Amino acid sequence: MGFEELVDTKTVGEIIGLYPIAHDFFVNYNLNDLPLDRTFSAAVTTMPGESLEEFGLTPSGMREQLLTFLETMMGAETSFGEVRALTIRGGKNKAGVSEEVELTIRAGQTVSIVGPTGSGKSRLLGDIECIAQGDTPTGRQILINGQALDDEARFEMDGVLVAQLSQNMNFVMDLTVAEFLELHAKSRFCAKPDEVCAQCFTTANELAGETFLEQTKVTQLSGGQSRALMIADTAYMSASPIVLIDEIENAGVDRKRAIRLLARREKIVLISTHDPILALNADMRIVIKNGGIHKIIETSPEEKESLASIEVMDNTLQAVRNRLRMGERIVSCDMETLK
Repeated sequence: MGFEELVDTKTVGEIIGLYPIAHDFFVNYNLNDLPLDRTFSAAVTTMPGESLEEFGLTPSGMREQLLTFLETMMGAETSFGEVRALTIRGGKNKAGVSEEVELTIRAGQTVSIVGPTGSGKSRLLGDIECIAQGDTPTGRQILINGQALDDEARFEMDGVLVAQLSQNMNFVMDLTVAEFLELHAKSRFCAKPDEVCAQCFTTANELAGETFLEQTKVTQLSGGQSRALMIADTAYMSASPIVLIDEIENAGVDRKRAIRLLARREKIVLISTHDPILALNADMRIVIKNGGIHKIIETSPEEKESLASIEVMDNTLQAVRNRLRMGERIVSCDMETLK
């Protein structure tokens, strides 16, 4: 439904319910007393003439102002909604050797980035985050839908092209989880914010190793709970079509489910990882060596089949971790299951 149809067919109460930011518009134009059970076009005709004259507007002019307001404020949600592909054009490694790479990643695909600690995985994420145009130390170029972006498009504040989840996340606002989600829903102009907030909260608890309450302060969340909350937030609230994740395996969340969730939302997901399960669950992996892209490997059917055995070992090791956390002893029979 377009904004014109919405303004002409939905009641004022329904418009505010769908887009809470519209309430700010009504307050700014002294339209607080509009009847909530009538369409905006009908309700504005009931206002005293002097209320409209104060702003030099007619009822039709006020309607146009509301349309402009909604289109402008919602621009951040839709400006990058059609990203279908991201292309990485290679630069050079730390020795100055050309990478000779051009890789295109499609919406809905997941790519893992693997390599030794310090090899340059985070540098590749950084190049993608800033949509590098040959102006970073690697000389890489990032294309969106096959096109280079100018500086205005790269750095504009009307929309966010890339969402990044870093290894360390700290909240500084002393809000409850419910208040935090409500604030995000409003700032991101989400339609049906109550439903979106509820979905984010439920999903975050499904991803987290330990559940939390809506009344829990975000500053009291553990690292894993914080990461789970932001993954759910990114999946359901963020308009960013490109998601970068740095070492989710250390976050204490259901990492496989988190990646599947983001991929189902038709986002382009790149994840730096040392976790073989995450690496092999991806559609392909970029191998980083000496600061450069060394190889690009598509995950083979044989590797997918090997995941079952790897996951058995991983689940056993996780069970040992959980027993240690619960203060239990580990005996020789537990070690046998890991062999």
